[in-house]
Formats: sequence, structure tokens, C-alpha cells
Amino acid sequence: MNVALMVPLAERTAVLIVAALLFTRVRAFRSILNQQATWREKAVMVLIFSAISILGTYNGIWYQDAIANSRVIGTVVAGLLAGPWVGLLTGLIAGIHRYSLGGFTDLACAVSTISEGLIAGLIYQFRRNRNQGIGWTTALGVGFIAEWMQMGIILLLASPYAEALALVKSISVPMSVVNSLGVAILIIIIDLVKKEEERIGALQAQRTMQVADKTLSYLRQGLNYDSAKKVAEEILRTTRVAAVAITDTRTVLAHVGAGSSHHVVGEGITTKATEEVILTREMMIARTKEEIGCKEPNCSLRYAILVPLMRRQEVAGVLKLYQDRSRKLSAVDLELVRGLGNFISTQLELAELEKQSRLLADAEIKALHAQINPHFLFNALNTIVSFIRFRPEQARELLIHLGEYFRRNLHDSGGYVSLAGELEHIEAYLAIERARFGEKLHVEYEIESGVERVTVPGLILQPLVENAVKHGLLPKREGGTVKIRARRLDTQTLELRVADDGVGMDQYPFLPSQTQKEGKRRLSGIGLSNVRSRLCSIYGEPYGIVIESEPGRGTTCTIQLPVGVNASAKSVHRG
Repeated sequence: MNVALMVPLAERTAVLIVAALLFTRVRAFRSILNQQATWREKAVMVLIFSAISILGTYNGIWYQDAIANSRVIGTVVAGLLAGPWVGLLTGLIAGIHRYSLGGFTDLACAVSTISEGLIAGLIYQFRRNRNQGIGWTTALGVGFIAEWMQMGIILLLASPYAEALALVKSISVPMSVVNSLGVAILIIIIDLVKKEEERIGALQAQRTMQVADKTLSYLRQGLNYDSAKKVAEEILRTTRVAAVAITDTRTVLAHVGAGSSHHVVGEGITTKATEEVILTREMMIARTKEEIGCKEPNCSLRYAILVPLMRRQEVAGVLKLYQDRSRKLSAVDLELVRGLGNFISTQLELAELEKQSRLLADAEIKALHAQINPHFLFNALNTIVSFIRFRPEQARELLIHLGEYFRRNLHDSGGYVSLAGELEHIEAYLAIERARFGEKLHVEYEIESGVERVTVPGLILQPLVENAVKHGLLPKREGGTVKIRARRLDTQTLELRVADDGVGMDQYPFLPSQTQKEGKRRLSGIGLSNVRSRLCSIYGEPYGIVIESEPGRGTTCTIQLPVGVNASAKSVHRG
């Protein structure tokens, strides 16, 4: 054993480890750590570790027409890190290179190098299948075994045997000790890099969630000057960047922080980098002032990360994080802007879908309202015609009521009104119906004090009152009474009820049989389906219309609504 080889071999191994440490900054290397590498990235890894192995060969010490080297570090770590194929190909390249250098151990070293990479890759595969990682102790053992395997192959293939035996006696211990330690140290470094990646990811996720929590409500508006400004301000507060900007495809929507004197909101896009991102639809990192391409010569911004904001697979704008001379953009900043770009893009998609949903719902509501008007209009006109000749003053009043009814019908269609306004609308309808049916129709109101100011969807009660009059009271010879009731069940819920003492019913031919249960049914059908559809459109389940009816004893229709509604967003706000 030549102990004198130990120190110079250790020095060369240290140089190799430093070189490998520099390679850990390559993105493909970090993708491998997260087991997300593509075949292209794995090919890059083969080249990286082949270069480390070849450097280990060149950095070795010629000894007895052979080379005491650290080549094994590159091939073994490649296999332990990325699997059999990467280990095999790395070993193949490094082995062919070693064979080209000659010497009586050239073939043995080439074969052993290929074998070391393959065996390390198989160990990686075995431990991965058992959901076990590669720790430094495993790496130390694999490195030690790989070196002794190389010594065995030298004894088997190198000739003359006496020289091979003498070589193995001299280099086996120094190389097995130093190189196995080198493999273990490199795995430790890689583990530290992996933990750094996890820390960056955790920090990025935390900051993204902070920004998301503060800006979610703004992004529901879509991408405009107001939402862009508030989002940019929140990102600037949360991060340590010099400036944040958001554009659409033509205009600067927001710019906060350094450079705001010439990156003016409302003006056209001023940087070439932004134009390039819009054109390519890919994230861009600008590392110099020239790459940013600002037209202002005295601009203090020196670095930038730009990410496209997508909506419906098209570029809707660009999010930009800038730094000045004080510090460069970090890996955390890079991951942050990537995460924020994805978050904002998702919210823009949701805002667009919500907008389309609102438009569709409004169109459906207006179509449903159109079902009410002709039915009532013809009856009202016939009544007024019969009054004109003998009771012209009452006919005039009925025309006023009819005009008021249709004015509210058109004005409130799909909108929101106070409960007081809805009751006035009902009274205009009932004035005409009283003229038609005289003493057969009675109406009673039971309105709790204060609820008149509560906002409700327009035309939510009139169809219920019409149903009570038309189908409940008029078939009854002596007529009857409609009771309209409104009260708060609690601070968050309003109950509206329309009850009549008419003919009632024991089944509902317009309802699916599976919805009929225990005398309480959710109402459907023309006219009343208008109300049901609107309640579902605005509030969703479980809101709707519940009816209770018995033949000969009348019908009661009940609606419960949450107090306070945001009409544009169709979301309920408690208060």
C-alpha cells in the first residue's frame, strides 16, 4: 500500500468536488433532484457527470503506467442520482475516454467504469422501488464496493498479472478510501441542494399564498387598472424587489416602485423584454439593462423576471419583477414570479368564466320574464276595455296601474329591488285583478317592521301571488284571501310567504314524481319556474320554493333568502 498517494489523491478529489458543486447550479441538475427531469435533461446530466469523470481521470496521478484517479465519483454519483441509464451512459463515455489514454490497465479501467455506473444505477432503482432514498452512508458503501470491484477487474483483465497485482497493492486502499469519501461528500452536497430547493419552494409558496389571500377579490374583476395596481402593490410589499409592473398586451396597467417616473401607467409598453414575452409566450429573465430594453437612458432597473399572464390560451398581459443595482434577483424571486404568474392566470380564467356565466344567466332570466308579460297583458286589457264605457275613471286608474306594473317589470327584470318596491309591484298587479274579480279577491299583508329595506331579486313574489289568485282562489266560487308575509328568521335569513285559502291540490302534474315527498315539494312549471330558476341561479342550493298544499284548504309557498346579495358576482354576503 502506497500511503503517499493518499494526500495528493485527496487534493485532486477536493478539486473535483468543487467542480461538481458548480454543476449543481444547472437547472437540469435540480430537475433530476425532484425526479422531474425529461430525457433531454437527463442527457444533459450524462454530459455533466461524464465531464466530472473525465476531469477525474485527467486530474489523476500517473503511477506504474496506470492512473490513480477519482473517475469513479462521477459515474457512481450519476447512477445513484438518476438511475441505470444515466449511470450506464456516463460510465460508457468516461470508460471510452480512459481506454483512449492507453496503458496496460486501459481495458480493465474502461470495463470497470461502465460497470460502476450501471451497478450504482441499479442500486438507485432498487431503493426507489422500496421508497428509500440514497443517503451518504449508502453512497459511501457503494463507492467503496465500486473501487474494490475495479481492483478485481484489473486483476482479471490487465496483463502482465504481476504488474497488475503490484499496482492493486499500491493504489487499492488510497483510491477506495478517498473516492468512497468523495462520493459520500458529493451526495451530502446534493442533499443540501435538495433541501435548499425545498426551502425555496416553501418560501415561494408562503409568499404566493400571502399575495393570493390579499389580491383574490381584486382579480375577480379581471385585468384592469384598478386590479393591476392593487396586485402590484401587494407583491411589492410582500417581496424585496425594486419594482413590480403589470401590463396587458399594449398598455402599462400598473407600475409601482423604482422607475415609475417613466414607466407611466396608461402609456404604451416601453420595454423590449415585455414585447418579447408577449410574442413568445414564455418566461424571460433579463440580466442586464440592455436585455430589459427600457427606452429611458437613466432607468435604475437592472434585472427583471417577466412571465406571461394567460387567459383562454392567449396572452392577456405580463407580470414583471424588477431589481436595481442594490441586489440581484434570487432563485426565490424566480420561483415566486412563476407561481404568481400561474395564480394570476388562473384567476383571470375564472373571472372570464364567471363573466360568461353571468351573461348566460341574465339572458336566461330575461327569457323567463318574457313568459309572464303576454299572459297577464291580455287579461288586463280585456278588463280595462270593459270599464272604459261605463266606468271611465276606474279604467283610467287601471291603465295607470298597468303602466306602473310593466314599467317595474321591465326595469326590475333580472335586477335587485327593495322589498318595498317588490310589494308596490304586487299591488299594481292586484289592483287590476281586484277590478276583474271584485269581492272574490281579498289580500292581507303581514310585513315585519324594517324588512321593507332588505334587497331581494326583482319579480320574486309576483308570480307566487299570481299563482295563488289564478289557480287557488278563482276556481273557488266564493273566492278567498291571499296572505303575503315577510319576516326575518334571524339576522341572516329572510322568509317570504304567499298563502291562499283556495282549492288547494293533492298532486302537482308539473313536478317530477321523485321531488314529491311528505306534502312538501320544490316548485317548477311555467311562470313559477321563472322564480325557481332565478333562485338557483343567484343562490344555488338549498334555496328554492317550497310549497305545502291540501285539497280544499289552500296552498302556501315559502321562500327563504340570505340577507344581502352581490348581484354582479352572484355570491351571498351575510350581514
